[in-house]
Amino acid sequence: MTVTRHELDQLLAILREAAAIEIMPRFRRLDPTEIHSKGDPLDLVTCADEGAERFVADRVVTLWPGTAMVGEEACARGPEPLAALTTARRAVVLDPIDGTANFAAGTPLFGVMAAIVEDGQVEASAILDPVSGDAALALRREGAWLDRDGRALRPLRAAAPAALSAMVGKTAWRSLPAAMREQATGFLARVGGLWDYRCAAHEYLQAADGHCHFLMYTRTLPWDHLPGSLLLQEAGAYGAHFDGTPYTPGHLKGGLLYAPDQASWLTLRDGMGLSGLH
Repeated sequence: MTVTRHELDQLLAILREAAAIEIMPRFRRLDPTEIHSKGDPLDLVTCADEGAERFVADRVVTLWPGTAMVGEEACARGPEPLAALTTARRAVVLDPIDGTANFAAGTPLFGVMAAIVEDGQVEASAILDPVSGDAALALRREGAWLDRDGRALRPLRAAAPAALSAMVGKTAWRSLPAAMREQATGFLARVGGLWDYRCAAHEYLQAADGHCHFLMYTRTLPWDHLPGSLLLQEAGAYGAHFDGTPYTPGHLKGGLLYAPDQASWLTLRDGMGLSGLH
């Protein structure tokens, strides 16, 4: 089975419908009782996350019977759905709202992320910005492109290699072990600039469209990164775990670093001292 462009369009249509029905009507209208912590005070969930996940799951299994759903909120209740990433013939990985803290604060930087995994490999992905309506789509071996109003607007291409002093991007340096932060932050003082959107969806959108050079994450949950990993690969970027092994549905742990090419990746990885972090 191979994911077709038509099937990816069908998935995007479901995400757009979920955003229109479950997400945007609640944006800046949440009651405090509709916002909860999942244990970590910085890890929030709202009624919109839960409603959007149910909506997408219902539509997906109706459209493609037998498809396994791996949703962030379902996995928060128990890890059992994660097994489908490597065992299911087809699975859909979903982050119903990436950037929930922004969404809950009324900040318009959040997204809906989904990937289609077949036989343990990511074959298609979609990242939707519900505020602008733009979406980034990718199909394995067929490239990445920007979708607006249901039509392919233009191809997406990652940034070209640049001198270290001209490179900009995002790094999760605060979550590095304390012993590694001094080297990492000292090295990062040499890059052109750093930013953090608190939203992987928008960070991947920026990188895929060539507006930054690198992304570095220490937490590599599948709903946060499987959609973006295929998007950046198809947009021409280079990405891998800190030890250089590929990020796949069957190998999710070990940090994640993206750069314009392998040489840039090695410069960033070694400069930040990440090779020993697993």
